Amino acid sequence: RTCDQLRCTACDFRVSLFNDYIWDQSCDYLFFRNNMPELSKLRAKMIKKKGARAYACQCSWRSIDELTDLQTEQQLWWVCGKH
Repeated sequence: RTCDQLRCTACDFRVSLFNDYIWDQSCDYLFFRNNMPELSKLRAKMIKKKGARAYACQCSWRSIDELTDLQTEQQLWWVCGKH
């Protein structure tokens, strides 16, 4: 389980999550910068994968398909946005 209110401290954007999807390997910074949070635009680079979860803000993104401790990810600046 993960917080569903994650916020990025680098871009100050809410982190979106998409169940049963991963990001295409061709994704880059400009793709997310230009398309967040428009789901209709993001779908162009989403790949269906049961049991996976795709996360993204405007400056970072991750595809998770196994149990992962996001707190150990050194490159992420995501924190709980408070409930």
